[in-house]
Amino acid sequence: MTYYFIVGTTFLLSVVVNTMLRNKYISYSKIYIHSRMSGKEIAEKMLMDHGISDVHVLSVEGELTDHYNPINQTINLSEKVYNESTAASVAIAAHECGHALQHRLGYNLLKLRNHLIPILNFTSKFINLSIMAGLTIFYSSGGKDSFILKLGIGLFFLVVIFSVLTLPIEFDASNRALVWLKNKNVVNYQEYHKAKESLNLAAMTYVISALGSLSQLIYFLSLFTEKKEENL
Repeated sequence: MTYYFIVGTTFLLSVVVNTMLRNKYISYSKIYIHSRMSGKEIAEKMLMDHGISDVHVLSVEGELTDHYNPINQTINLSEKVYNESTAASVAIAAHECGHALQHRLGYNLLKLRNHLIPILNFTSKFINLSIMAGLTIFYSSGGKDSFILKLGIGLFFLVVIFSVLTLPIEFDASNRALVWLKNKNVVNYQEYHKAKESLNLAAMTYVISALGSLSQLIYFLSLFTEKKEENL
């Protein structure tokens, strides 16, 4: 029951924050910055100002599909962000450039997280299956140790590490974006604070995800702690 409460609470919080983020994105997509620079132009200028000439800025389909791809060194901006000169476009484009800058500078946490991606891509298909099967065996056997459950928890620990590592990486990318926006005066005072507010809200989605994963891990570990206490 506790497990479903944790998952349900995390899911509801994620829905609330994502709804707020989408509403903020819609609102700030209607506010045009005074410099009239598009997301594409913002990204290209930030890259150029940091001496990065081999990262290309591309347009991709969808909404809020923006991301930096370290493999082919591209900044992929959703169509509206790529083309429009809004407060939302500025914030998102500069944030993705922050990731490109991290990559260029050899940001250690980013390198560590990138090493985890192929491992998680391989293990993700086994995590939920092993945990659910392990929990079923654990409860049906009256708390008997289950190798499958321990395996699932071990794999899930990688998910937690990935989620926790993501936090400083995302905050750092936003900080790099905000510093550049402020120093280059491509936005005015009000536009800067709208960009900052939207990036802070976006970061909250990662915070909730990390807290949810950590709470689930603590719950899984508590199963074995409680069983040992009962046997004393």
